[in-house]
Amino acid sequence: MSSTTTIHAGYAPAGPHFPVAVPVHQTTAYEFPSYADAREMFALTKPGFTYSRTGNPTVAVLEQRVAELEGGTAAVALASGQSAVALALLALLGRGDAERAGADGHDGGPRTVVAARQLYGGTLDLLTDTFADFGYRVDFVDHQDLDAWRAAITPRTRAVLLESITNPLAELADVPAIAEIAHAAGVPVVVDNTLATPVLYRPLEHGADIVVHSATKFLGGHGSALAGVVVDGGRFDFAADPAKWQQLAAPKARYAAGSGAGASLVERYASCPFAALVRSKYLHDLGPALAPDAAASILRSIETLNLRVARHGANARAVAAHLAGHPAVARVHHPAVLAGTDPESTTARIAARDYPRGAGSVFAFDLAVDPDRDPDAVGRFIDALGLFKLVANLGDTRSLVAHPAAMTHCRMTREQRAAAGIAETTVRVSIGLEEPEDLVADLDQALLTVDAARAGDLDPQEGRVAS
Repeated sequence: MSSTTTIHAGYAPAGPHFPVAVPVHQTTAYEFPSYADAREMFALTKPGFTYSRTGNPTVAVLEQRVAELEGGTAAVALASGQSAVALALLALLGRGDAERAGADGHDGGPRTVVAARQLYGGTLDLLTDTFADFGYRVDFVDHQDLDAWRAAITPRTRAVLLESITNPLAELADVPAIAEIAHAAGVPVVVDNTLATPVLYRPLEHGADIVVHSATKFLGGHGSALAGVVVDGGRFDFAADPAKWQQLAAPKARYAAGSGAGASLVERYASCPFAALVRSKYLHDLGPALAPDAAASILRSIETLNLRVARHGANARAVAAHLAGHPAVARVHHPAVLAGTDPESTTARIAARDYPRGAGSVFAFDLAVDPDRDPDAVGRFIDALGLFKLVANLGDTRSLVAHPAAMTHCRMTREQRAAAGIAETTVRVSIGLEEPEDLVADLDQALLTVDAARAGDLDPQEGRVAS
């Protein structure tokens, strides 16, 4: 990925003032040159901005830049990463199949998503709770078990969902192998690339069809703006099965106005029909629009993305290596550590093959304590930290810490977390841009509370080392 792209893609200064920085177009609506122009724009037969819910010039620069960074044909920017995941899947799921019972091998049952069980907790909430309310079914598989993917995908499946680097354990999946399985069944692959960013990994080059981002994280990088992006790879052939993909490959009444009457989105937008559907229906109807000032904030941060990701990664490798040798740490979940301890593991092999620039700076480690005997160990450790901030975010310039069992994955049962590899003593860190020796020192002094407890020298009432 080119640093030139992060700085210049999607924008060229224009008159009368030729501003070098992308202007913030703080407007809700746009005057139409004529009635004929307005009519054509609303009919989607002429490009242009009609209302900032569905498009804004500042937001459009962000969309084009992220699309180019990921190697996609188009992108839609949204109000949050959660809305990006939700709208991408809703656009693929579309209507239920009841009206097609018995046709083409589809039995009229609910449409399904096959998802990796190793997902961010907010995504799991969306899939297990809200999507159930909508009547969709989601089947979860171990993302590294290819046979499980094969078994789970059925004629009802409309999407496969996984993360390139998982949150919180920094595991890696074999995206090319999963994509081959999904494509053989005529199913598109959606990859959440938030933790990798296009600096470290570009899923579309490895077989994915759609990429989603929480741009709040590394793309924004400073914890100051919420945003999400959906990127259309432009290669999935929705026209190959028009009955299966009616929302994309069949004419729709809502697009019947104007000279393009009767045309499907595939016919109108040959290179990016999926992005057109996300924007024209789901963003338009549900309304999670990205504000132009937030888009401008993300754009400024993307200009330094290459530099920041490189520093984040170098710091993370130094911290992970130190923790791997600490007696108060039972295990470090980072691909760089696995490369030395278990080089034949799936994550280590994929890291060596597909991640030449490293596998990110968000990872987890397990404290060497028994949570049943010392249930307060994680809390003592976190409260003893100074530089690391206890924050429900990641990808910040600052180093952050979280406890998945109590925070991001708290609505999973203990058994569900264990199945996903998350222990009660698992701590997630997002390594920032501070000096690595300062981060190590902060972790070391906080880990003294774990060492003391293991040695029996901690006063359980006071939460400090007994004198």
